[in-house]
Amino acid sequence: MGTWDIGPFDNDTAADFANALDDAEPEACEALIRGVLIRTIDATGYLAEAEEAVAAAALIAAQCPEGEPVDTPYGPETPMPVFPDDLRALADEALARIAAGDEAGSVSNWVDQEDWKQWRAMLTRLRAVLAPPPLSFALFDVQP
Repeated sequence: MGTWDIGPFDNDTAADFANALDDAEPEACEALIRGVLIRTIDATGYLAEAEEAVAAAALIAAQCPEGEPVDTPYGPETPMPVFPDDLRALADEALARIAAGDEAGSVSNWVDQEDWKQWRAMLTRLRAVLAPPPLSFALFDVQP
């Protein structure tokens, strides 16, 4: 696999995933993204689809408040459909799984350890966007 930068689509595998999304019908994009997230969450041992899961999470995060658009030439060219809210939790869980379990696989993609640290920081930023907002409700109905 070729990795040329730290962005979610800056590797051959994620760029190929973007091409698959471009080739899919709009209604099939959600299924492709959901599938890669679930397989990453359920994987044991080596996370074979980690790069695709990070790319999928970035596409979901782009639709969240505080999310950054995916504006790389290696990402999908066609606009993505609006994803259902439940994909946020799946994406966050997949990123948590990647961050916790794929250090040896991820670090081998970069010669420079600083690049790996920046990639990990990118995962943290994505997770912060994907995390559901805390529930906000009044504990007591206090009237003046």
